[in-house]
Amino acid sequence: MIYRLIAFLPFPLLYVTAWLVYVLLYHVTRYRRKVVSENLAGAFPELSAAERADIGRRFYRRLAQVALEILKARRMQRDEFLDRMKVLNPEVLRKASEDHTRSVIVVTIHQGNWEWMLHGAVAELGIPIDPVYKPLHNAQVDQLIYDIRSQFGSRPLAMDKATRDILGRRREFRIFVMVADQSPIRSERGYWTTFMNQEANFYLGTETIAKMTGFPVVFAQCHRRSKGRYEIEFHELAERPYDKESHLITDRYVALAEKAIREDPESWLWSNRRWKRDRAAEDAAEQAQEPSS
Repeated sequence: MIYRLIAFLPFPLLYVTAWLVYVLLYHVTRYRRKVVSENLAGAFPELSAAERADIGRRFYRRLAQVALEILKARRMQRDEFLDRMKVLNPEVLRKASEDHTRSVIVVTIHQGNWEWMLHGAVAELGIPIDPVYKPLHNAQVDQLIYDIRSQFGSRPLAMDKATRDILGRRREFRIFVMVADQSPIRSERGYWTTFMNQEANFYLGTETIAKMTGFPVVFAQCHRRSKGRYEIEFHELAERPYDKESHLITDRYVALAEKAIREDPESWLWSNRRWKRDRAAEDAAEQAQEPSS
């Protein structure tokens, strides 16, 4: 009920509420303060502790604003998204899709307002865009987010069913959106590389689907210009023919993600336990389980 009531708040009151949420998260409950501090220390060892702490505070203010903006989206109309979300270079997507006749995989990160990006692109471009998502543990919140994502005709695809759906409807023109900067769990196939000065594991779903379908891959970056106003910028990432043995698609995605984060560090989701996995420990555990010769 609280989530739904927030959607009715006018924007000025929404941001007053966001300030109170920031105080609650940062000063009262200290929500994941240690995680954020450790993530920033690993990503920016060249900065002083004071500089990293400043990024952390600004991150929590942005987090509170974005969280309430996402809930506000449930009551926003298409015209509001046209006003608040601008697509800087739609020609990149038009070229990759061969004038909206060939499906494209769009990858992005948890930066800016990643949920509003979907609505802004649908409103301005007028093309079918289906987000791939990982269901949340809380069923009620998961349903709320599903409703928000699908309100302008998008068809959200659960991650465990996405590949089959994409392959089954590969001849239809659609844009598939994947937010792929989180860490896969150990049971999921991943790829180790360096990300923000630290070893990190990445999902291989994007490059697997791209290689199976031949779809081009485009990176979408969200720029925050002011409260409640954003811009979407597309970057060409990969095009067929693909080398099935390489991880070029993932490597390019990681490079573009890191560049976007360094340009606007406080707007990324630092509260995520992105580097919780330990490659050395996992390799040692796997070797210990191998039968001795």
